[in-house]
Amino acid sequence: MQVLITGGTGGIGFAIARQFAAEGHNVVIADLQQDAVDSKVQQLRQQGYQAEGIVLDVTDAASITSCANRFQVDILVNNAGIQHVARLEDFPPEKWAQLINVMLTGPAMLSRAMLPAMRKRNFGRIINIGSIHALVASPFKSAYVAAKHGLLGFSKVVALENADKDITINTICPAYVKTPLVERQIADQAKEHNLTEQQVVEQIMLAPMPQKAFIGVDEIAGTATFLCSSAARHITAQTLVLDGGWTAR
Repeated sequence: MQVLITGGTGGIGFAIARQFAAEGHNVVIADLQQDAVDSKVQQLRQQGYQAEGIVLDVTDAASITSCANRFQVDILVNNAGIQHVARLEDFPPEKWAQLINVMLTGPAMLSRAMLPAMRKRNFGRIINIGSIHALVASPFKSAYVAAKHGLLGFSKVVALENADKDITINTICPAYVKTPLVERQIADQAKEHNLTEQQVVEQIMLAPMPQKAFIGVDEIAGTATFLCSSAARHITAQTLVLDGGWTAR
């Protein structure tokens, strides 16, 4: 099967790409920077895996159309994400819009472009990478939380619309994952809260989590591949939460 992963050069995205490739799928790594895409594709090919790459801007309609025309994917993983931490009154409006476009509108429009071919073939798997912040909120993350909450609703609606075919749409929602994106958040939150970075990790990020641990990218990748297995063929419109017990409180 052909699998396209947006944000495929990042920590979570590349872990997902590597896991699908290891299971014998043809992986398409999609991201904004050609050099990064080429590097990650080469890494997979050197390991004997099937991999291709494409420069894709999920906020650009022409870029999405070009991608859909080039690849008729069986599995779409909407993973591309960005973050900005600030009080709402200090949040640049253009940055707020950018987060919504990348993490909500982008997945919607890319799914829209890929679904007709999936429906024609009577098979498709769409996996949206959400966040614990699709379920709970944190201060200074209004755009991110809004986008991820919206992604859950979007996923459920599209799953219902395509339930007449062998197409499933689900959302994976991990708690904090130690990626470069989160590393930058630690520094930003330390500034906003007037704390040390270690205090941010202990008092903010891991404090609500009973297991007190970051989620591993391998856990997310394993969940993604499970959702594409025959054992998960009737799992759709669901939210799979990897949160170490956070939302049980």
